[in-house]
Amino acid sequence: MPDELLVSPDAVEEWLGAMARPVAVTGGTGFVGSHLVETLVAAGIRPRVLVRNPKKPRWIAGLDVEWIPGSLGDVDALRQLVSGAGTVIHLAGVVRAPTADEFDRGNRAGTANVVRALREAAPDARLVHVSSLAAVGPSETIEGVGPDAEPRPISAYGRSKLAAELEVRKLGSGLSWIILRPPAIYGPRDTDVFQFFRLAAGHLVPIPRGERWVTLAYVADVVRAVLAAAAGGGGSGGTVHLGEPDPYRLPALIRLLAAAGGVRVAILPVPAPVLTIAGWLGSSLHRLGFHRVAMTRDKARELLARHWTADTRESLEQIGILESTRFPDGARQSWAWYRRHGWLR
Repeated sequence: MPDELLVSPDAVEEWLGAMARPVAVTGGTGFVGSHLVETLVAAGIRPRVLVRNPKKPRWIAGLDVEWIPGSLGDVDALRQLVSGAGTVIHLAGVVRAPTADEFDRGNRAGTANVVRALREAAPDARLVHVSSLAAVGPSETIEGVGPDAEPRPISAYGRSKLAAELEVRKLGSGLSWIILRPPAIYGPRDTDVFQFFRLAAGHLVPIPRGERWVTLAYVADVVRAVLAAAAGGGGSGGTVHLGEPDPYRLPALIRLLAAAGGVRVAILPVPAPVLTIAGWLGSSLHRLGFHRVAMTRDKARELLARHWTADTRESLEQIGILESTRFPDGARQSWAWYRRHGWLR
């Protein structure tokens, strides 16, 4: 059992027992997927994992999994991945890209390929499609958007994730499926929300000027939600919103983050035009091949949205999630992991 296992099999035993096998996973080498795969393996389940290069399995090196070399564009590999599967968990996707076409290929087209493979090779499988709150867009109110709200994505990423959801609905007719929409996910191994931890470690955190509220989800809670949904929670053909039920005002969130790490920070409100210019520069660098740049035009648009909040209470009850990790607790665990691995001091 990995020494950094976030979700113990004992804590999710009921869901693991109800989950149909074999289990196939896309995105299993990434942030959320690696924690999910670790829990499955610790429970004695040997998942099939789609991987571009089995020699570079990232976080799950050394685990007992069945590697299926390929990508979301490889139809034969996807058929092999899902053939006869009882559960298919689709986590893979594109988070950053220089163009809308690349987002579309990685998210919409890739998802369509997964669902087509399912129809052909595993029509009785349960599909858990992990989308994003970006697919529905920001909320006009602090209370947050619910799963039934009319989607209004504001970024190319969000539009591609919504298009992927529509492929599931269109091509998944007659199949058992559920769509999960997590908000921003943080925790060990994350590199996105991590940027705020890194800034806090430097004692100065710039944030967009103006009032903004956000919903967050700790990665362990997302893994639990995926397993609950895979076991049948939420039924079939619906959409579920994930994340803590209570949103946080952004400056207060930064102060909680700093307190969790035992550091003091100054908060610097940044005018919208500055973030817009930073996003434009970041996208230009992406086109030149600097794909690790965090800020892009898409990210700037999302940061400048007023409320990234989701109405999650009913959704969580629907899939059987009764408790959520409070941000101060998840942030403390994240700080400890980042420091233990030398990402932060």
